[in-house]
Amino acid sequence: MPDSVSPLAIGACTMAVGGILLFLVSARSSLAVIRDAASRRWLLIGALGVVVYPLAFYSSMDLAGVAIGNVVSLGTGPVFAALLEWVIERRPLSRLWVVCTAGAILGVALLTFGGHHESSVSGDSVALGVGLGLVAGFAYALYTYASSRAIRLDNAPRGVMGGMFGLGALVLVPVLLVTGGPLLQSQLTLGISAYLALGPMFLAYVLFGIGMRTLRSTTATTITLLEPFVATLLAVIVVGERLDPLGWAGLALILACVTVVATARQPRSSSEGP
Repeated sequence: MPDSVSPLAIGACTMAVGGILLFLVSARSSLAVIRDAASRRWLLIGALGVVVYPLAFYSSMDLAGVAIGNVVSLGTGPVFAALLEWVIERRPLSRLWVVCTAGAILGVALLTFGGHHESSVSGDSVALGVGLGLVAGFAYALYTYASSRAIRLDNAPRGVMGGMFGLGALVLVPVLLVTGGPLLQSQLTLGISAYLALGPMFLAYVLFGIGMRTLRSTTATTITLLEPFVATLLAVIVVGERLDPLGWAGLALILACVTVVATARQPRSSSEGP
């Protein structure tokens, strides 16, 4: 994107357009979930995360660099998700989850220090970017947790995701109208915007909702640590960046830990039936 396009415009466009599409393809079930009082409470909580996440996430990468912003935002998601489950549900964390998540976060840290990511930003910008990354990590965990709670109320995953992101889009559309003018300056900016809304947002969250039928939010957020893993591989293969042995060790550690968490049987709380 050109420098004239702000990270707020990119974030608002991605989530607003993608959220509207998610709502439209499941409008009937989304409206049914919104009308249900118990489900609506979780949708509104999740919608708050939907609004905050893209604005903080893209701003974090703009200020601190793509690697640091991505690592902080995605790396802290599992920690915040676990805290939400512990605070709200008093759900104990399995020893396996703690070990694997700690290992995956360590892998992300190794990846950051082991990658040759160019950055010309100042120390103050990096600090602010890291702070926004933490905000993004909490917002991501918030809407992941809220969606899992709404789905557990016997709602269709597509209806939950459509309702939650549709409500979030109502707030993001005004942000897009205020900041999104530069997105219209060329076919390139329009094409990138369309790709972000249709691919990494719309299609990805259709699949995300399906996955949340059987995954706890802690597991889902840990699996998404594959994002910096894949981003680094693309940087090496497509962009031509290089990693030293420390970075490759981080990649291997992320893959191993995420695989173990994704395939492990999930513990049940004492209040759940067989």
